[in-house]
Amino acid sequence: MGNQASDYHRGEMDIHEQAATYAAFGKMTKWGSLAIAVALTFFVLLFCTPAGFIGAAGTAVVLAVLGIVFLREKAAPAH
Repeated sequence: MGNQASDYHRGEMDIHEQAATYAAFGKMTKWGSLAIAVALTFFVLLFCTPAGFIGAAGTAVVLAVLGIVFLREKAAPAH
């Protein structure tokens, strides 16, 4: 009874699908958070301040551009 048969062998599983899912979740979280921040900024400035549509849209565009610049994938260093 001590030696039970098992299909599991430590370190031999293919985890490419799990790694791809993890990476996709991270990217969706990052870009989704930026989209929510841009939309929230736009609507708060549009409805809660005297900035108006032009001020709200301009600020939202600036936030979106800065977010894209800072959140994009960095190039991997070549060795």
